[in-house]
Amino acid sequence: MVILGFDPGTAITGYGVLQQDGQKLTVLAFGCITTPANLAAPRRLQRIYEQVCHLLDEYRPDVVVTERLFFNRNETTALSVGRTIGVILLAVAQRGIEWVEYTPLQVKTAVVGYGGAEKKQIQYMVTKLLALAETPKPDDAADALAVALCHAHSAWAKGLETLGR
Repeated sequence: MVILGFDPGTAITGYGVLQQDGQKLTVLAFGCITTPANLAAPRRLQRIYEQVCHLLDEYRPDVVVTERLFFNRNETTALSVGRTIGVILLAVAQRGIEWVEYTPLQVKTAVVGYGGAEKKQIQYMVTKLLALAETPKPDDAADALAVALCHAHSAWAKGLETLGR
């Protein structure tokens, strides 16, 4: 199964692509989609959409995962992230790909084992669990891999539940 995780944002959208074969996880790619601050919002979203489409077409994921957006005190940031999630979902829907979202608590628990984990702890565990030589940079790429890892662990656990029946 190929899992494409996103950490959505207008300035920087992190992505991470994992190949899951049972318990074995292989990192296929990770990085960021960036847009210049001086570009109008519709053009920034267009660039994100085009890059997301490129990733979907290149890696042909079985599932796309994002972190669920919770109420943010900064309404402008929340609206901006919501718009980015919208263009990701549009690209996913156009290709008939499954989409799943996880809460920050679910991601932290799956990756670190503790729902109150700090960002540095998540980055450390992403690096260790995926046997990477160094921590993915920027943070957005590591966060996207963490969301993908959360789904991989969830899918693997569901497989165990099925075997136990």
